[in-house]
Amino acid sequence: MNVVAFAGYSGSGKTTLVESLIAALKLRGLRVSVVKHAHHSFDIDYAGKDTYRHREAGAFEVVAASDKRLALIREFELPTSLSVHHLIAELYDGVDWVLVEGFKDSDLLKIEVWRAPSAEYAGKPARYPDDDFVVAIATDAPDQLPQATLRPVLDLNDPDAMATWLIENQERFVYRSEHYA
Repeated sequence: MNVVAFAGYSGSGKTTLVESLIAALKLRGLRVSVVKHAHHSFDIDYAGKDTYRHREAGAFEVVAASDKRLALIREFELPTSLSVHHLIAELYDGVDWVLVEGFKDSDLLKIEVWRAPSAEYAGKPARYPDDDFVVAIATDAPDQLPQATLRPVLDLNDPDAMATWLIENQERFVYRSEHYA
């Protein structure tokens, strides 16, 4: 599997980009998984459903599956901090690409999503000058990058071209879990 992370501050467009890239890669016949970090409590289950009742009864894990979908819900007894590598290990290993969103400090190769300050977006400092894992910058304002770079600068609004770039450079993104064990 190939793994690439997307780093950027809230509001920079990471989710929109990842969503568009999923579609662009799927059009090429590739299977895509996503790992997304949540900074807050979240729930995919709700009161009254059997899976919720099983969790409430004390189950450590509940797996719900149909012929179309599988969901695993795991309840940690104590707050637990999982690395992105733990989460990637949970994925089906037959995927072509894993797009990671929300682990900006990880040791994965990543594309920084950077926007120039505007009325809609309060600009944040760029990460690429200080992060050796940033291999490219996706932006809608290449002429406003805060520092010159030799890294590829990709059009944030052209996910098809970005998908092509990822495929052309996929040997860089091959994930070897033994490097992170």
